[in-house]
Amino acid sequence: MGSVTSRHSFVRCVMWTMVMLGASQAQAASSVLIWPIDPVLEADQQASALWLENRGSETANLQIRVFGWSQSGFAEQYQNQRDVIGSPPVAKIEPGQKQLVRLTRTKDVPPGQELAYRIIIDEIPSAQPATADGGKTAAAIRFQMRYSVPLFAYGAGLWSKEDSTRARDPKGVGLPQLSWRTVAVDGKPYVEVRNQGAVHARLTDVAIKQAGQSRPLAEGLLGYVLPGAVMRWPAPGPLAGDSALQVRVNGAPQVQSITPAK
Repeated sequence: MGSVTSRHSFVRCVMWTMVMLGASQAQAASSVLIWPIDPVLEADQQASALWLENRGSETANLQIRVFGWSQSGFAEQYQNQRDVIGSPPVAKIEPGQKQLVRLTRTKDVPPGQELAYRIIIDEIPSAQPATADGGKTAAAIRFQMRYSVPLFAYGAGLWSKEDSTRARDPKGVGLPQLSWRTVAVDGKPYVEVRNQGAVHARLTDVAIKQAGQSRPLAEGLLGYVLPGAVMRWPAPGPLAGDSALQVRVNGAPQVQSITPAK
């Protein structure tokens, strides 16, 4: 089984420039709205739905792939897999139209475990050159869009995402178990976060509190720490021994302080 390494640690839109013939201006071929942004496959679900909507003015040609997602060496790792299949694998969506992508599992998740995946949606740019006035062609830049959406699948006896439409056993709720420490790499300070819990931790609004002052590490999304993984991010300067790491975990209403590693 092949593997793909990626630096994408959270849901983001990546823009790649591709030089093609056409008018000498930047053009975005389409704008794709994706929902939900946090799909899950519950233990009793064989499939889940992801919707793609073309909000742009041109036809969107998209390729949909699902990769296994793990973390090792403080980096994101993507692996080819066949346990979850996205269908259709290619979609052509006209402006204003929507497309349902069915995420189907072909293999059960072991009881009490969470498995992570990334849904990678690539825009396939048109090969036709644009024509300038008078029928002449000129250099142009078009943008190829890449969307990365996290997907989590659960085994029997475990759940993480609140869902008012289904009964939940409180004993089955999975929680991340986080600790942190500061490390120096090549003389530069880093914040290192370990997750020893059963489910992932999505870290947002992260700040370091030191000497009565708070310095933001990330005002929005910092990234994810998967179960059993350790991730590392640059610190906003030297850190004292009495520093505290404050973070919002998995969209919780309250910011919490993470326990320092012993």
